[in-house]
Amino acid sequence: MLSIILLHLLITAFTPQLNDVYLPIDVIDRTSVYEIALTEIGEFGLNRKARPSIPGHLHAGIDIKRPNKNYLDEPIYSIAEGVVISKREDGPYAQLIIEHNINGQYFWTVYEHIAGIKVDLHQPVSSSNPIARFFNRGELGRHGWQFDHFHFEILKVRPVQIHSQATLPERLYKSYTLDCHTEEKLNSLFYNPLSFFAERL
Repeated sequence: MLSIILLHLLITAFTPQLNDVYLPIDVIDRTSVYEIALTEIGEFGLNRKARPSIPGHLHAGIDIKRPNKNYLDEPIYSIAEGVVISKREDGPYAQLIIEHNINGQYFWTVYEHIAGIKVDLHQPVSSSNPIARFFNRGELGRHGWQFDHFHFEILKVRPVQIHSQATLPERLYKSYTLDCHTEEKLNSLFYNPLSFFAERL
C-alpha cells in the first residue's frame, strides 16, 4: 500500500499540472503575474476623478500595457474557459464579458478598449485562443493613444443585465465599473486582478 502511495506521489510530482487560469496577454510565461505591466494610472482601486459624462469612481480593474511591440495584431486571451455573455463593438469602448465556472466557483471577466473581436455572443472560449487584440496604430490614431492598453476586470457577482439597443444588439450586460465610490463597495463587487492571479496562477 505504501509503495502505491509513493508511486502516485512520484507520478503527480513529475506530471505537468494544467492551470485553470492564465494571464490574458501574449508573454513568455502566462502563469507569472510578474509578466503584467500596468499603465501609470492603471492600478486597481485608484481614485479616478470625474470628467465629462463619467462620474468620479475607484478604478474597478487594471489597465494592462501592450506586452510586445506588435502594433498589428497583439492578441488578448480569456483568462480561463468560459462563455461570452456580452459583446460590445463600438470603437474605443468595445468590450467582452465572459462568465467562468471553475470547480463550482463563478466569476466574470471584462475586457474593454479592445479591437478585432474574434468570438461570438454565447460562444464557449478557452484560454488558448485569442478573443480579441489590442488597438493597431490606425485605431490608436483615430481614438487616441491613451487607449494603448486594455482595461481588465474580474467580478465577484454577476454583471447587470440590460436591454440591448439597436446600435449594440449583443451588449446584454454591463459591469459596475462606475458605481464604486468606496473601498468597501469596490471589494464587495470586484477582485483585485493582480491578487486574483497571484493566488491562482
